[in-house]
Amino acid sequence: MIKKINKNENRLQRHKRVRKKVTGTAARPRLCVFRSSKNIYAQIIDDTNRVTIVSASSLDADVKGAVNYAGNKEAAKKVGEAVAKKAIEKGITDVVFDRGGYIYHGRVQELAEGAREAGLKF
Repeated sequence: MIKKINKNENRLQRHKRVRKKVTGTAARPRLCVFRSSKNIYAQIIDDTNRVTIVSASSLDADVKGAVNYAGNKEAAKKVGEAVAKKAIEKGITDVVFDRGGYIYHGRVQELAEGAREAGLKF
């Protein structure tokens, strides 16, 4: 019998391995990325205080109005720019990037580049 590979379980295993090394502090919080088939989400998290400082997604009104479809690279770049603008308003410029077990490619890469262009350093 052939067993079907569960890609999400494999991603979660990769995410656990990454999270052992990547933690967010108050001085340098963690930029966490989650992508679904239709949307992409980003949060800036302080792991020491267990607080989400800033979040943005392709479901937000400003991002949703700027793009036709929320599950592509254009929307991911807009989400990166939105989360960076919100973070800079809160006084956060340096973050640690947590790709969430996803390959740094496509939408995850576009989100990171959008955040860098808007002023975040990582």
